[in-house]
Amino acid sequence: MEKNAKIYVAGHRGMVGSAIMRKLQAEGYTNLVLRASSELDLRNQSQVENFFAAEKPEYVFLAAAKVGGIMANNTYRADFLYENLMIESNVIHQSYVHKVKKLLFLGSSCIYPKLAPQPLKEEYLLSGYLEETNEPYAIAKIAGIKLCENYRRQYGCDFISAMPTNLYGPNDNYDLDNSHVIPALIKKFHEAKVKNLSMVEIWGSGSPLREFMHVDDLSDACLFLMDKYSDWKFVNIGSGEEISIHGLAQLIKRIVDFKGEIIFDASKPDGTLRKLMDASQMKSLGWQFQTKLVDGLTEVYKEFTLLSVY
Repeated sequence: MEKNAKIYVAGHRGMVGSAIMRKLQAEGYTNLVLRASSELDLRNQSQVENFFAAEKPEYVFLAAAKVGGIMANNTYRADFLYENLMIESNVIHQSYVHKVKKLLFLGSSCIYPKLAPQPLKEEYLLSGYLEETNEPYAIAKIAGIKLCENYRRQYGCDFISAMPTNLYGPNDNYDLDNSHVIPALIKKFHEAKVKNLSMVEIWGSGSPLREFMHVDDLSDACLFLMDKYSDWKFVNIGSGEEISIHGLAQLIKRIVDFKGEIIFDASKPDGTLRKLMDASQMKSLGWQFQTKLVDGLTEVYKEFTLLSVY
């Protein structure tokens, strides 16, 4: 991408979009097109059509999505399916109509079947049943992958897709009803510390294994792909390292300096028992993550306390 190219970051106020925006600005890209959801409703076909007709961006990072943790995904199933389908369809189609040079669509590791072999290779897509709790969101993200793939095949669009592993970092969502596991644990442990509680209760058995990556590593990977990659096949982006939810809870407890007990409620759902991405394709292209989990979590907790988001 040329430094003065017009670049649209969809979802620039979210954790992923804001990280991409920071990375672009740090690398000297100055012509960024940004719209808050209050200014542009990406679910609305006519609004998206008018936006692309007026702005004509040359490059698009599609990081906008309705996202949440297990409880949100399982509660608002229709919303997660409908809203994500509309966002993806509108932005990808208008990118084709208005001749965007290149688009990067960001999905999620939940696209893979619940019982797929580990680590998860790109070729395992659509090889089995999805995890029930987030099936609607996963189906929407699979549709986004297939939109990019088939706009490329039918129209020759340079649209690519990447599937990040579980992310954390600045601008995360700390609402306990809708957040992912890391911000939820940070908030729970911090509040328990402030209130001098004797214990923190966590959903599930603690046994599932998860892979986490700092969102700034993802933004670095996104710019790398925009410059280096062009293919109909999507690529995984991950760290290749995993930790149990029990181990993660212990690590965050130590970082927060909470002195009480951890109680796991095994009556609550665990979700997929293991979800490790095979990121060998990205490594073969010449990219690797940089931020160690303990370092990233320490920085995130400092930001959390400084911003008083709890």
